[in-house]
Amino acid sequence: MCRHTLPEWHAAINSHKRNFITKRGEVIINEGDPVTGVYFVTSGNVKVHKHWGDKELILRFANEGAILGHRGISSVNSVYPISATALETTSLCYVDIEFFKTTLKVNHDFAYSLLMFYADELQSSEKKMRELALMSVKSRLAVTILNLRDQFGLNEEGFLNLALSRQDLAAYTGATYETVFRTMNELLAEKLIHLKDKMIGILDETGLVDLSNK
Repeated sequence: MCRHTLPEWHAAINSHKRNFITKRGEVIINEGDPVTGVYFVTSGNVKVHKHWGDKELILRFANEGAILGHRGISSVNSVYPISATALETTSLCYVDIEFFKTTLKVNHDFAYSLLMFYADELQSSEKKMRELALMSVKSRLAVTILNLRDQFGLNEEGFLNLALSRQDLAAYTGATYETVFRTMNELLAEKLIHLKDKMIGILDETGLVDLSNK
């Protein structure tokens, strides 16, 4: 928001924003709650998820610079359609919904940037739906690992900069815990990846790319 708004608008942002820190496992947004505002991640990692019947489906992961709560902006139903939970200690910036809407009206570059973000997010969601319908769990896991590498990068040891439980991997790939556990063991046996606690490392990027194209 600060990058795409007019310089003279920054004083208004500073007077309306609220910075705070959440702990690992703390719920930032509850699905179904009335929309009160939007959140920007300044550091840390967050999972964005929703109920799918009696299961949880993770829609995306949000890290530094990401926005949360924007899906609740609607002229029809002003409730959050998703939940957001901190995966680690996370710093956030919050602005109330009325000020956020005013910012969109006043700052055309910001409104355009948000429109492009919505478009990109829609394309990403459609791509994921195709993957869920057409790809095997093994291929989806390969896609997931490569995408998370692109989003979060690798640490000095070559592991993803995001610690994920098998349950979160299952919720993100749209598979059962048991299937993900078995498939991860296959990737380990084929020496495509290696693990350290909840950290995933890439051993054979070419093999993962080949698998993601099947």
